[in-house]
Amino acid sequence: MKDSLKNRLKSDAVFDMIVNFLGGVIVLIVLIPLIFVLAASFSDPDLVIRGEVLLWPKGFTLEAYKMVFENEDIWKGFINSCFYTGVGTLISIILTIMAAYPLSRKGLEGRRIFMLLILFTMYFSGGMIPTYLLVKNLGLYDTRWALLIPAALSTYNLIVAKTFFENSIPEELYESARLDGCGNLQMLLKIVLPLSKAILAVLVLYYAVEIWNAYFDALIYIRNADLHPLQIVLRNILLLGQTEQMGTNDVGMAEKVKMAEAVKYSAIVISSVPMLLIYPFVQKHFVKGVMIGAVKG
Repeated sequence: MKDSLKNRLKSDAVFDMIVNFLGGVIVLIVLIPLIFVLAASFSDPDLVIRGEVLLWPKGFTLEAYKMVFENEDIWKGFINSCFYTGVGTLISIILTIMAAYPLSRKGLEGRRIFMLLILFTMYFSGGMIPTYLLVKNLGLYDTRWALLIPAALSTYNLIVAKTFFENSIPEELYESARLDGCGNLQMLLKIVLPLSKAILAVLVLYYAVEIWNAYFDALIYIRNADLHPLQIVLRNILLLGQTEQMGTNDVGMAEKVKMAEAVKYSAIVISSVPMLLIYPFVQKHFVKGVMIGAVKG
């Protein structure tokens, strides 16, 4: 028995070593590009172009950040993204809760049919062209609402929230609240939501990150540059090389390339900061919400 216990302890130790090693490799794979971008944003662009910058800044300079903060288009995009993220996340959370709560109640007639119809939209959609025509016919084209309404509800997030409500809110609470004269709206506001901080944190983070990083819908539905989110502005800098926005029309092409190289890394860092600031506030409930909301379907 002692031998079997020793063997088990050895196998557990080996397993832990393998897991820790693989975890360390994954962390390095994720961190190295992030550290490189951060180091490059503070480095001399000439050294970055020559490949001399890896994990530590060389030729330390804040010129790239200065150019970013002086760029009006980046500031407009940043403000627009903050608006889209804040308002869009609020709309998405409200719609998700309004749909998930009734679908989680066993007394709802036809809820399986409703769930099948909702699941169908998760795998099949009308396609890009029909969606574009719908957005245009509804008068949403080239307005802020084109980025807030069509993609306001995520089927996956709806299923996670519904599962959380089913598995985490005891039926006895509903029964006692019903005896006290509470209706469905009162039960939702006074019982369900106060007990659902974990899943709300998960939904806020999921929706906020998705909306903040989205650019394809803006590329299709928004023509007015004043309404572009930050990701479109970054796309123009990274892919199209529109360095004329930086006031570099009077310099040569080589200088433009160098300045674009400097700006793109600093712009990436700045665009990542808001989401990094949100995570510490929801970290407390995030893991619990993900685990409970995704275990059963």
